[in-house]
Amino acid sequence: MDRSGEVFDRIRFVLVETTHPGNVGAVARAMKTMGLNRLHLVNPKVLPDAEAIARAAGADDLLAAVQVHGDLVDALRGCRLVVGSSARLRTVEWPSLEPADCARRLLAEAGEGEVALVLGRERSGLTNDELARCHFLVHIPTNPAFRSLNLASAAQIFAYELRRTWRTATGQHDKETERDPAPAEAMEGFYAHLAQTMADTGFSDPAQSQKLLRRLRRLFNRARPDRVELNILRGILSAAQGKKSPERFHKINPSRSPPGRDPSTASGGNARGNSKE
Repeated sequence: MDRSGEVFDRIRFVLVETTHPGNVGAVARAMKTMGLNRLHLVNPKVLPDAEAIARAAGADDLLAAVQVHGDLVDALRGCRLVVGSSARLRTVEWPSLEPADCARRLLAEAGEGEVALVLGRERSGLTNDELARCHFLVHIPTNPAFRSLNLASAAQIFAYELRRTWRTATGQHDKETERDPAPAEAMEGFYAHLAQTMADTGFSDPAQSQKLLRRLRRLFNRARPDRVELNILRGILSAAQGKKSPERFHKINPSRSPPGRDPSTASGGNARGNSKE
């Protein structure tokens, strides 16, 4: 369940004088994938249309709820923190942030009230007068030799940083990453089993394998296997020691022949070509 709504509902993305409606749809898509939904437009050249809906790719609910303003002052009404995006560093000294720092500040302030991230025109960005209405400037550190980052790409970076920062701050994790590593005593049992198997199979001389065992400890300590994974590894070790036989599978499924055995002789009789008349 996504519990980001309360804070994210106070974060608005403000696009100033967009030229292409498709870009508005693409920004809506970028926002929705990260759980953001407050999209404001300032004097767009073209209102969201069929192209915008197509580029939104399922985020058309954000377009339906978009708020359109005649000027930036109206779009920022009620905001306690405003951050403006710029594709280039300005010659005028300005409090500047990178995307991760920007996300932290926006989230911290959104806990108390409305905040805004302002993105400028596709070609020219924000004017100095518009930046003067922002508390901070945020700059994405792109390749100096090629700074061509389109509006939707920039919005996606900012939206991702907001979600990543929120997840880190609130201890959110994907279910796939929630693991319970095997405890120390289980790992020690595994290491003893591993050392014994290496000796039993002739892989190493127990008297001269301490360095190798330390390397293997480092390897498995980095992996931090859970109990199930550790049981799999110990099962493999038991099989290598000869404590498990392929025959056990054929007790479950008699129709399967052991590896290397001719199915035609599995019952103990002669193959058809060798039978005596």
